Amino acid sequence: MKKEDELLRDLTEMIKDTQKGALKWKVTAQTTEYNDESQKPKVTEEGVEWTVDECFVSYECQYKDKDFVMITYEMIHSTGTKRQTTNLVFLPPLGIRYFDIDILLPYSVKASNVLTYEIHTLWVLLLDMYKKDKTSVLLDISPRELTIEE
Repeated sequence: MKKEDELLRDLTEMIKDTQKGALKWKVTAQTTEYNDESQKPKVTEEGVEWTVDECFVSYECQYKDKDFVMITYEMIHSTGTKRQTTNLVFLPPLGIRYFDIDILLPYSVKASNVLTYEIHTLWVLLLDMYKKDKTSVLLDISPRELTIEE
């Protein structure tokens, strides 16, 4: 399994190759962020009520003649003025494409701030490319439901 520094090097190269048009991406995302606010779960911690959202994103491409799959997860807690996030990164084998933390956990990679930033840079690049030319990136974003068991 790749370590964080190896993944960071690969992502830096992948971003450069993508900017040159050498990589084609398939991006699949599921998020609760655009769901109706009244349907989102709430949690109370230390007297503060937080609204909880989550977002999974799967990034797929052919890199150095191999299939590359990375799935990211972000849990977002927000109030009217504050926002806290938890970020996880997974490099599952090709057969695993589930947006399920329990299934993905064995394939996790430590997510430093630098790695998280590089993944965000890739996300922004791919969205910009898609906005300019809808054929440049296969993009599928759909809603998901989030329930929190107490």
